[in-house]
Amino acid sequence: NSLDKMLKKSQILFYPFIIIISIFVILSTLYIEHILLVPACKLCLYQRIPYLISIVICFFGFFFSENKIWLYLLIITFFSSVALSGYHLGIEHNIFNEFSGCTNESFKTTDKIKLLESLNQYLPNCKDVNFRVFGFSLATINFIISIALVIIIIKYFRDEKNVKN
Repeated sequence: NSLDKMLKKSQILFYPFIIIISIFVILSTLYIEHILLVPACKLCLYQRIPYLISIVICFFGFFFSENKIWLYLLIITFFSSVALSGYHLGIEHNIFNEFSGCTNESFKTTDKIKLLESLNQYLPNCKDVNFRVFGFSLATINFIISIALVIIIIKYFRDEKNVKN
């Protein structure tokens, strides 16, 4: 009976916990970009998408928790976040080459008007680390958070399955 109460409490707290982490990550990146004025590269922008998706998934998971599809979708979402941030980390450490969207090809133009217009749309190269927290790039921090969330979600899923069996 006490095990059922623990499971019920973890079910109530699980999805809000993931939502809070996701909102915190998104708000932190927006603060760094818009308040501290540190420009985000394209991969940094792409890395926000799994957190936005997870908020929607968690909303449905909270209200329709009997359906385990939400847990599978969260695992896939954060695996994609691990892949994106891992790729970004690889670019930062010269393991992978930057994809064409990561480089500023606009600076190769000789047309002055196009050059001035492109300065308004400047995004830094993905290999350039413009901001660090405790010596870690934001891609590194995202990689760690994403792996931790995958582990937490899988553990929650396994614990829930074991209690029901």
